[in-house]
Amino acid sequence: MRAPMKTRSCQFVLAASLAIGGVSPAASQSTASQNTASKPAAPCTSTVVGALQTRTLTSTTFGDPQTLRIWLPPGYNDPANAQKRYPVLYMFDGENLFDACTSSLHREWRIDESLTRLIAANLIEPLIVVGIDSPGKRRADEYIPYADPFFSAPEPHGRLLPEFLATEVLPLINRELHTIPDPDHTAIGGSSYGSIAALYALLHRPDLFHLALLESTSLQVGNGQLLRDTLSLVVGPRRVSVGVGTNELGNFQQFARDRAIEPDAFNAGFVQLSEQLVTNLKAAMNHPTVVFIKQPGAMHDENAWAERFPDAIKFLFPKTSK
Repeated sequence: MRAPMKTRSCQFVLAASLAIGGVSPAASQSTASQNTASKPAAPCTSTVVGALQTRTLTSTTFGDPQTLRIWLPPGYNDPANAQKRYPVLYMFDGENLFDACTSSLHREWRIDESLTRLIAANLIEPLIVVGIDSPGKRRADEYIPYADPFFSAPEPHGRLLPEFLATEVLPLINRELHTIPDPDHTAIGGSSYGSIAALYALLHRPDLFHLALLESTSLQVGNGQLLRDTLSLVVGPRRVSVGVGTNELGNFQQFARDRAIEPDAFNAGFVQLSEQLVTNLKAAMNHPTVVFIKQPGAMHDENAWAERFPDAIKFLFPKTSK
C-alpha cells in the first residue's frame, strides 16, 4: 500500500483540461454549486446505451475505494450465449466513458453508442469494456509514474498501477465475467494522464496486455521519461492505436506562455512527442503494428477522443468470426 499522499494543488481548469484531462466531477460540481447556489440542480438524464454495471472494491494497493463501470455487449446475457467468451478493453477515467451524467463537464467518450453501432454493423468483435473510475483528487498521484514538470507536486505513486491491475482488477473481471483472459484479447487504454497509466502498464506487464489505445498522451510526464523507457523495447504490444489532436492546447494559450512556451510550439511539440512514441513502439523487436491518428484542430477533450474511438477500436478488435 502506498504512503498517504499530499493533495496536488492543480486547482485551475487548465490543469484539469490539459495535463490532467478533464475536471474531476467533484471539482466541477463545486464550481457549479458556487455559480447556481440559488437554483436547484436540473435532473440529468442518463445517456447510457446498453447494459452498464458497477462494481466497487477497496484497493489493497492504493488503500482507497475504486469504482469499475462494466459495459456488456448486446446479447451477453442471452441464454444462447452462455458459453461465449469476450475480449476486454480496460479504460481509465471510467466515469467519462459512457454517461454524460457522470462525466466531467458532461462530456463523454460515447463508447457505448459507438460499440453498439459497430457490433450491429458486424465491423468489430463484441467486447466487454471495463472503465476504472478516476480516484478524484488522487488522480495524478495514482495515474502517473513520474512527476509532471508542468506542476510542482510530490512524487506520484503511479508505479503501483500495474500491480493494482494485475492483482485486483483483472482477477475480479476474469472471475465474474465471460472473458477471454489471454493478452491477445486484452487491451488497456486511456487519455491524457489515463493514457500515461495505460502506457506504463503496457510496458511493465506485457504478459497481460497485447493491445492498447493511447489518446492525447501527456508525455511531458517525467520530462519525457516514457519516451526514454520505450526507446529500446524488446517486447512491445501487438497492436496499438495512438491518437492526438493538432490543437491540444485549445483556448488555454496562457498555460503555455506561463511556462515560456509559445502556444504554436506547444501544440506542435505535443504532436511530435506522440510521433516519437509511435516510432519507438514500432522499433520493438517484435515489430508491433501501430496506427497513428492525427486529427486536425482537435483539442484535449472527450469530444475529440469520442471522434477517434471508432477507428481505433476497429483496428484493435476487427471482426474475425462470422
